[in-house]
Amino acid sequence: MKVVEALRIRRPFFSFEFFPPRNDEGVEQLMRTAQTLRALAPAYVSVTYGAGGSTRARTVETAIRMHRELGLTVVAHVTCVGSTRDEMRDLLRDLGGAGIENVLALRGDPPKGEKAFVPTADGLRTSTELVQLINTEFDFCVGGACYPETHVDAPDAYTDLLHLSRKVAAGVDFLVTQLFFDNDRYFDFVERARAQGIGVPIIPGIMPITNYAGIAKMTSMSGATIPQALREALEIRKNEPEAVAELGVAYATAQCVDLLARGAPGIHFYTLNKSPATRAVVSALLATRMFRDLTPR
Repeated sequence: MKVVEALRIRRPFFSFEFFPPRNDEGVEQLMRTAQTLRALAPAYVSVTYGAGGSTRARTVETAIRMHRELGLTVVAHVTCVGSTRDEMRDLLRDLGGAGIENVLALRGDPPKGEKAFVPTADGLRTSTELVQLINTEFDFCVGGACYPETHVDAPDAYTDLLHLSRKVAAGVDFLVTQLFFDNDRYFDFVERARAQGIGVPIIPGIMPITNYAGIAKMTSMSGATIPQALREALEIRKNEPEAVAELGVAYATAQCVDLLARGAPGIHFYTLNKSPATRAVVSALLATRMFRDLTPR
């Protein structure tokens, strides 16, 4: 099923993001995690690339296995990094031939050790160019990324939104946000996007906090901010890993209840390839049934 179709008919709408491990043992563990989360009936799961396209082969392998073996709707990430246009076409043919109908089109991060993105010779320079290629030559439902707190490489929020509007105009069908911890930032972003003429669904991305040091690293890379009250609560618990995880689940659950109640079309979970925290949050939401008849924003 294409994601845009699922957005129209699925209530609740949840999706889970995984990254492909670097070895066979890790892949099998990930398949077990996906099998556990499959019981929650996600609308789709997505599989990322590593930095610099370093896990391209495993992204394709994992995406195809989840689709074929687990019967999941899969969104495969594709990036401009390290691929010529013809190599990108080959990758997209492989995905389409395996029955995958959805991709998330990204520029991608530079390879490890490099600070700036440098296009490959005869490669694509931006996610907008990638979207144009996909829509011109293939029949995928295309997702894109967006940033409620502005992309780290953008000079300002207005320029970031202008680039996003061009990407959507090139043929993006839905958007998924970077992680955030302040829901007002999401709703402010949606309002600004609509004013800019961006009308596609904007799915909020949520990451339940499970590790004190890990979330500090993640937010420094993504540009997401942690509200002061949450930061202080984490600081108090920093030497108690279980307490940090419990707080993370509780906070993410409260975030999701508020997002859905205020009209978000669904929730996309950044799982970090682990099931317990995401499963706890989604199970709590399913138990409330408070969002069954909500209209998507």
